[in-house]
Amino acid sequence: MPRVVSVLAVLAFCVLTGRAQQPPAPPGPLWAFPAINGSVPAEEPGPKSIPGSSKAYTPAQIDDLNNPPDWFPDEHPAPPSLVQKGHGAALACGACHLMSGEGHPESAGLTGYTAAYLIQQMADFKSGARKDSARMNAIAKDVSDEESRQAAAWFAALKPGAWTKVTEAAMVPKTFVGQGRMRFVQPGGETEPIGNRIITVPQDQARARSRDPRSGFVAYVPPGSIAKGKALVETGGSGRTIACSICHGDTLQGLGNVPRLAGVHPIYIARQLYLFKDGTRNGVDAQLMKKPVARLTDDDILNLSAYLASLQ
Repeated sequence: MPRVVSVLAVLAFCVLTGRAQQPPAPPGPLWAFPAINGSVPAEEPGPKSIPGSSKAYTPAQIDDLNNPPDWFPDEHPAPPSLVQKGHGAALACGACHLMSGEGHPESAGLTGYTAAYLIQQMADFKSGARKDSARMNAIAKDVSDEESRQAAAWFAALKPGAWTKVTEAAMVPKTFVGQGRMRFVQPGGETEPIGNRIITVPQDQARARSRDPRSGFVAYVPPGSIAKGKALVETGGSGRTIACSICHGDTLQGLGNVPRLAGVHPIYIARQLYLFKDGTRNGVDAQLMKKPVARLTDDDILNLSAYLASLQ
């Protein structure tokens, strides 16, 4: 009997340990919280170029998160050190958010916000009030208050542009999530029903891998979702939420330090709504979002994200 008990105890320990080692499930669907399930082939090591730029960088330089490529240095003011040069755990801001500030869908765009708003987000990442499953908590802890202030002022001075084209489609390309949590189109040209998802892919895969700040994304959304999202944004959906313009302004371009919603990456919007609802995203301004998101369904979040992203 003792031997049987020991075996059962070992099995129970293994099961519990295995469960403990599993990463926590995301608070929303995988289209909003992409997890790597494939990879794109390695690129040739020689220098690469992109249309319109006189610069050339190797793939290793392009993927250097402490020294990202600046393809068009004349199109923005001289950046503060942290934007282009990382140190310790604090990676260079321009690596993930690009030197245009537009970012990739798996990170965030930083244009069109006030410096005060961006400074508050960094403070919330540093304190742990706002949690990020990727890197931002570790990065923020290694960023000084002065570095945060300088970077926030620089990004706040950049103007947002048309970066994501939102397209309604019943069928979408088959995709996978590769390096950097970016979604790519599978070779072969196969398609599949979109279902209740938002599928965002680069307009030009090679240029996106090169961190080209002029090559944006296409976000496929279900047919009818934009109109449904518009109605929800404008009316609150019979009490499911409140009209977004009350806090975010009539044009949804932001009001004071309340951030803009118009034109933001749709999967980024969806992620934040789920994180507000889940309680993972906290902080001073986050408290204002608790009640507006409490009754939103998955369909509501998808439709809201589709409509808001479609606004330019």
